[in-house]
Amino acid sequence: MGEILHAIQDKYPDDFAWCYGCGRLNGDGHHFRTGWDGDKTITYFKPGEEHKAIPGFVYGGVIASLIDCHGTGSCALALHRKNGYEPNEDEEVPRFVTASLHVDYLSPTPIGTLLKAVGTVEEIHPKKWKVAVEVFADEKLCATGQVIGVVMPSTFATKK
Repeated sequence: MGEILHAIQDKYPDDFAWCYGCGRLNGDGHHFRTGWDGDKTITYFKPGEEHKAIPGFVYGGVIASLIDCHGTGSCALALHRKNGYEPNEDEEVPRFVTASLHVDYLSPTPIGTLLKAVGTVEEIHPKKWKVAVEVFADEKLCATGQVIGVVMPSTFATKK
């Protein structure tokens, strides 16, 4: 299975590491992990029977979740790199939320096959980034998407 050595989600502060898709602290979640592959971003995920829509194929919401979390993670990676850091460094990482999510399903996605989400990131504003995502099952393109991510507002901070 593909492995991400230094995922941006590993660096999210505990208060913001609970996302069902990519939160490392959510015991019931998918634990998507996004890292660099050259100038592209990459996330791997192997869906199991619990991710089934119909026998043999993945539920589309799981694919949308993969694209969503890969997109916001990619935004965080890109801004972190722009700020002069990589995810293996002990620097606070930016956290993004989704402003827009678009998904196109191109072919049924088989269960039990390693999925690879590949992202191309473009800055469109200092606090807003766009990510084009392609999702492959083996080498077959199954879905494409676009995520607009915005830097998480400070109002999302935990109230004490």
